[in-house]
Amino acid sequence: MSKRLLHPTDFSPASRSAFERAVATAKADRGQLTLVHVISPVIPLAGEGYVSPAVYDQMAEASRQWAQKKMDGLLARARKAGVKATGLLLEGVAHEAIVKAARARKADLIVMGTHGRTGVARFFLGSVAARVAATAPCPVLTVRGR
Repeated sequence: MSKRLLHPTDFSPASRSAFERAVATAKADRGQLTLVHVISPVIPLAGEGYVSPAVYDQMAEASRQWAQKKMDGLLARARKAGVKATGLLLEGVAHEAIVKAARARKADLIVMGTHGRTGVARFFLGSVAARVAATAPCPVLTVRGR
């Protein structure tokens, strides 16, 4: 029985199936669902020229507003399904922030999507799900996106 579920999401189609599974599991177990989205810091690349602090702040705020809008939509869907849900917007390295949130929330289960990349794509892009599974303080259920 999973009373405290954590669902990390990047709002991609690969996360959709995992969200549905997390909601279904939370509803069946009468659990609390915490949705987590990790915002990567806005880092200007070399060669793009000078970015003033004001522009940097605007970019960061736009990213946060977009994420909050997406989070609000998922929270509404979870609550409509009869699940107690809360949302967290975090900043940092995705797998580290997810594991830290799971520890802080004393999660019983992490339900997250995977893009299902293999070979060279996985080598270059990495796998947040694999890193979370390797370091999480609780079981991790990965759900492959459609």
